[in-house]
Amino acid sequence: MARSRFAPQPEPHETGHSRQRAWVEVNTSAISANARAICGLIGERTSLMAVVKADGYGHGAVAVARAALGGGATSFGVATLAEGVELRAAGIEAPVLVLGNLTQVEELRSCLRWELMPTISNMREALLCQNLASSSGRPMALQLKLDTGMARLGADWEEGPRLVAALRELDAIQLAGLYTHLAWADASHSEDNGLTQLQQQRFEQVLTSLRIQGLAAGCRHLANSAATLRHRQHHFDLVRVGLALYGHPPAPHLAGSVALEPAMQVHARVTLIRSVPAGVGVSYGHRYRTTAPTRLAVVAIGYADGVPRQLSNRMDVLYEGLRLPQVGSITMDQLVIDASGAPGLEIGAVVTLLGRQGQAQITPADWSARCDTIAWEVLCGFKHRLPRLDGGAEPGDGPEPAAAATADPQGDGPTGC
Repeated sequence: MARSRFAPQPEPHETGHSRQRAWVEVNTSAISANARAICGLIGERTSLMAVVKADGYGHGAVAVARAALGGGATSFGVATLAEGVELRAAGIEAPVLVLGNLTQVEELRSCLRWELMPTISNMREALLCQNLASSSGRPMALQLKLDTGMARLGADWEEGPRLVAALRELDAIQLAGLYTHLAWADASHSEDNGLTQLQQQRFEQVLTSLRIQGLAAGCRHLANSAATLRHRQHHFDLVRVGLALYGHPPAPHLAGSVALEPAMQVHARVTLIRSVPAGVGVSYGHRYRTTAPTRLAVVAIGYADGVPRQLSNRMDVLYEGLRLPQVGSITMDQLVIDASGAPGLEIGAVVTLLGRQGQAQITPADWSARCDTIAWEVLCGFKHRLPRLDGGAEPGDGPEPAAAATADPQGDGPTGC
C-alpha cells in the first residue's frame, strides 16, 4: 500500500478549529447563571434537570452539562443513548434520563452498563430491563412516562396505577420516576384552552391513586421550560428545563418570569469586499438587485452552517453596533451583506449574526419569527463544522474549544432522580 504524501498531521489552524472563518461562542458562565436563576425560582424542594439533548441545543452538551452542574442542576435529560454515553464518557456522574424510547435489547443493555435511566412506555420494555438486570446482578433504574395529552411517547395515563403496581413487583429494576410532557405550556392567556390544566389534572389523578394504594412513584415531574416559568403548581419534585437554560424564554409573555442571559453568539469573518453600481444582481437567482452604488461584503457562513436560507434578504448582521442588511440568496457556505453604511468594515472583520453588540441584539426568536419556525430549531441548526468556542475569549484569539474530557466508561454514577 502506497504511503500518502499527506502523512504529516495538520496544524490546528488548518482544521478550522479556530476563529478563522465562522464559529459559535458559548458563554458557559451564562449557562451557570441561568441554572442558578431557575433554581432560585423553583426553590429547594424542587430539583433542576438540565436538558442537554441535541448537543446541548447546539451549545455543546458536555460544556453545558458542567456549567449547569455549577449552577445547581442535579440531573440531565438527553434524547438518545449516544447522548447519554457522551456525558458519561466525559466523566459526568449525575443522573441521566434518556427521554426517547429505547426498544432494543442492546440499547437497554448499554443503559445498564453506563448507568443511564431509560424511559419506558409499556411492560414490554420493563420486562426487557428486568431480564437484563437480573442476568447482570445489577439493579437498573428507569422512569415511566405517561401520555396525558401529547399523543406521543408514554403509556395511557389511565394505565398509570396498574403499570406502577406491576413495576413494583419486579425485583431487579427501580422505578426512579414518573413523568409526563405538556403539549402547550407556552400558550398565552388568550390561546390557553385548558389543555395544560387538563394534563396536570390527569397526572395528579394518577398520583392520588398511587398514594391510596401505598405505591411510590419515585421522582414526579411534568414541567418543561414554559411550565417552569409559568407557575409553581407545575413544579412537583423536578423540572426539566431546556430552552430557558440557554437564556431564552419559550414565549414572549414568559420573558419576565426570571432573568435569563443568552449563552450563544454566532460570528463570521468578511472574506471579500467589492463596490458595485446600481442595477447589479447579487447571488443565485438575482433575488436582490442593487438600487444605488453599493459596497458589498462576502461573509464566510451559509446554510450548510445553520443559517436558514429562508432568511435571504430578511436578516441583518451586527458590526460595531450597526445593523447591516443581508442581500441576495444565502448560499451553502457564504452570504452577502450591504456594508455601505459601515465604511470601516474591511476584509477579515468579524460580524455577529446572533448575539449582542452594545444596545443592538439579534436573537434566535428574531430569526424564527421570519422563518415561521421556533427558536429551538434555530439553536439546534448550527452544524458541527462551526467550532464551539469559549465565549470568554476575544475574537482573533487562538482556539478556545468548549471543555471536554474523558473518563472511565465503567465509572459508577448515581441513578436516582
